[in-house]
Amino acid sequence: MLSVQPMELELDRKVVLITGGSKGIGLACAQAFAAEGARIAICSRSSDNVERARAKLKDAFGVAADLIDAAAAIKTIDAVEDRLGPIDILVNSAGAAKRTPPDDLTPAVWREAFDAKFFSYINVIDPVVKRMGGRGRGVIVSVIGAGGKVASSTHLAGGSANAALMLATAGLGATYASKGVRVVAVSPSLTETDRVAEGFKAEAQLANISVDEARRRSVARLPLGRMASPEEIADAILFLASPRASYITGVTLSMDGGQNPVVL
Repeated sequence: MLSVQPMELELDRKVVLITGGSKGIGLACAQAFAAEGARIAICSRSSDNVERARAKLKDAFGVAADLIDAAAAIKTIDAVEDRLGPIDILVNSAGAAKRTPPDDLTPAVWREAFDAKFFSYINVIDPVVKRMGGRGRGVIVSVIGAGGKVASSTHLAGGSANAALMLATAGLGATYASKGVRVVAVSPSLTETDRVAEGFKAEAQLANISVDEARRRSVARLPLGRMASPEEIADAILFLASPRASYITGVTLSMDGGQNPVVL
């Protein structure tokens, strides 16, 4: 009879940069990677949020920067690599487009959505994937969102940015595979975070119902009967970032509790 060996994720001493690492899914990822022995760097727009998160993370390096600014993104990457060494794993969780009722959409709102979600990721991904390719190793995992596959009336601009990130993930995964770099993503649906809570407010406004009722209706559509925890999303990210997922690249893993039962 074969013995079952524990799954060793082999993340000890890996240098991990987590954008949006001060709260929500990003913070859950930082805590999970730290528990595996990785060397952690987090980034957030708010220096206060960075310091609060660092108090929960032993020896984490923190940078306050707005990644919508490409120059600020480069400075962040340089600061992390100067302090910790070359980045082995990049987790993108910074930035989210505001949910907007369709009648309130304007070209400026669409542009803001792409700045907030697409470019806050791409401004970090582009230089990091090139550096990883030059070294012949590395993993990039992006937290995107189910709105990139299933359109929502209050998330059209942000969902379009998500869809663009999914295409970028597929294309970069194929392009950099021969250089030893994997590019993957996870696409959560409803997760217990402040961002999702803000989304319920937009849903409530559109349907002319209370925020509590908007939440109840949304959760009722989940076959698992509950929202995900940030820690559950982080667990999947850890696996995808580890050598145990060494033959997975260019894909976006849906994590929607069975809400959208489609063939991928």
